[in-house]
Amino acid sequence: MPIITLSTDIGNNDYITGAIKGQLLSAMPSVTIADITHNLSSDNFLQAAYICSNAAKYYPEGTVHFIVANLFQQAPARLLVTLFNGQYFICADNGLLTMITRVKPQHVYAIPVNAASSLHVLQCTQAVAKVLPALFQHGVDALGSPVTNLVEKYPLRSTATANQLESQIIFIDNFENVVINITRDEFEEYRKGRAFKIYLTRNEMIDTISQCYASVPQGNTLAWFNAAGYLELAINKGNLAGFFGLQGFSEKTQHAAAIQNKLLYQVVRIYFE
Repeated sequence: MPIITLSTDIGNNDYITGAIKGQLLSAMPSVTIADITHNLSSDNFLQAAYICSNAAKYYPEGTVHFIVANLFQQAPARLLVTLFNGQYFICADNGLLTMITRVKPQHVYAIPVNAASSLHVLQCTQAVAKVLPALFQHGVDALGSPVTNLVEKYPLRSTATANQLESQIIFIDNFENVVINITRDEFEEYRKGRAFKIYLTRNEMIDTISQCYASVPQGNTLAWFNAAGYLELAINKGNLAGFFGLQGFSEKTQHAAAIQNKLLYQVVRIYFE
């Protein structure tokens, strides 16, 4: 059974997401469409990559993951598609592809977009619908020759010194749990068996890795490695981000931050002893 997932920055209040599904089903009635999210940030590629790449791990081999985010960073002449870890990823040529794969894929193919006097989302998505049957039947080789000149962007890494890590907040969920950009393997590599302190404020810190939320009494803070393998900070039955004033990427301040050459992601500091 062919499966295509759909992730967008369009939200749930517009007809556009429904229209995209109609395009895909009209091109290939047998396809199953699975929604991942329609609340991606248009500019926070780190968040989009975290959500889409970790959701993709749970889908069968051969699934197509169609990500509609920040299509009009520049007038799109094409969309990109690659086969990575047995699954297909399709998105705009805006750097999101390499944010998801974390490396430049060996083979990337182009899906041309037919530019018109008024270029809109559904023209771009119709280009994907048009090639969908061939992609499922013949793979990416049906799309012609690979391209090499694509926009490349890569995820932020924690800044490390001998005894300190500065990690960025990449995601805050609906419960205001905070995910930062360090995995279990990276954490243990820097830690080297040492004790540690994760500072939430000057006077509030966490010095233990918990197994789950219930590992600490209600109202207490904890740090644990979530299902995606990333370090997550939380309060059992509480809202950590709001309580400690932690914020993720803010689109409202993006422009001002870029002008002032400031980081767009709030930092969490980890000290090793």
